[in-house]
Amino acid sequence: MVDAARGKDRLSPVPGLLLGLVLTLLAVVVYSYYIGTRIAGLRVLQTELTDRNRRDSLQLLRIQNDLNGLGLAMRDMLDPEEHHRLTAWSAQFQRIHADLDDALKKEAEASSARRTPEQRQYLEDSVAQFFDAATRVFQIAGSGRQDEARAEIQLSLQARQASLTTTVARLLVQNNEAEEQTAQEVQGIYATVQRRVYLFLGATLLVIVATSLYLIQSNRRLFARLALLSEERRQLAQQILTAREGTLKEISRELHDEFGQLLTAIGTMLGRAGRQAPPDSALAADLREIGDIAQTALDRVRGLSQTLHPSLLEELGLDSTVEWYLSTVERQMGITVGYERTGTPAALDQMTTIHVYRVLQEAMNNVARHSGTRRAWVRLHNDAAGLRLEVEDHGAGRRGLAARERRGLGLVTMRERADLVGGTIEFLTPAEGGTLVRFTVPAPGAKTS
Repeated sequence: MVDAARGKDRLSPVPGLLLGLVLTLLAVVVYSYYIGTRIAGLRVLQTELTDRNRRDSLQLLRIQNDLNGLGLAMRDMLDPEEHHRLTAWSAQFQRIHADLDDALKKEAEASSARRTPEQRQYLEDSVAQFFDAATRVFQIAGSGRQDEARAEIQLSLQARQASLTTTVARLLVQNNEAEEQTAQEVQGIYATVQRRVYLFLGATLLVIVATSLYLIQSNRRLFARLALLSEERRQLAQQILTAREGTLKEISRELHDEFGQLLTAIGTMLGRAGRQAPPDSALAADLREIGDIAQTALDRVRGLSQTLHPSLLEELGLDSTVEWYLSTVERQMGITVGYERTGTPAALDQMTTIHVYRVLQEAMNNVARHSGTRRAWVRLHNDAAGLRLEVEDHGAGRRGLAARERRGLGLVTMRERADLVGGTIEFLTPAEGGTLVRFTVPAPGAKTS
């Protein structure tokens, strides 16, 4: 029992399949985690870097536009044909100063991580220094020193404005370069993810192929084992049925020879004693009655002998034996049997004819015990393809078969006999209800192993 269980464990593909499933699920989990992290990285690059870089560039453009506005204002302030006092541009400078402060604040919030604190501080300090210088210019202009104020604009404010414009332009270039670098990093991540996808698909396919090959190999071993067990079961069934038929044949011979001869001798002695007794005496009547009983017992012993092992099969063949058996069924079981025989009887070996006869016996027993009807039809057809035996009744049908299956091995034995002769047996339901047992035996040349 232990060896059988171990053998079953060795043949079972379940452990290997479970291992393949676990590996596949583990690969999916690891790969999903990897893809999640890479996508999160892409989201950081696209939202936190690219979007911030674009917002930063917009603010730098806003600062650049304000600086250009300051440059145009200073050009107008230095125009010799301009007759307005320099202090007239003070309000414009204040407005641009306020807008620059707001732009610088938002730009500091949106600036990328690549921007150093020193760069941010330099831009803010430069703007602050420019407007400090502008305040001094407007103070000088307010005191009436217009020429000195214009000279200060040329020497200080325009230089500071040009420096700021250059700084902002440089920052814009850096932002463009950072955006291009971010795009390259994103493309690199996409390429890496794509390569990993291909690797994962390849590994998954490899696991699937390995699992499939293992399953195929395991199935081949299982089917080979099942085929071997089926062949062993068939051989065992053949041996059991052969031993059973041999035992029944021996019992039948003993009944026919020993008990039959004994009852025949008793009948002969009773007949001889009856002839010696006075014809009208009570003794003669008793002897005749005993002789009738002995004859009845002899007939029953011979009938039982034929039932156990029909020697008629060897002497007269299958067709005549079937006719004799059905007449016995009608007489002993009280069942009316309609018998139909068609075709030319095929030459079957002795064991095959015994199996056909036993299937007929079992089917008729089912009719008598479980169908609940007293009428049956038997059809025996022979042709080039082989022999077909049909036993039909219109009784209980499947319920009767199910009852028979629960109570004994009759149906199992019928299937075993069909398998042993390479034939088939079917349990069908006719249109009228009931049961139709169809046993087909192929011709000797068409038998399968």
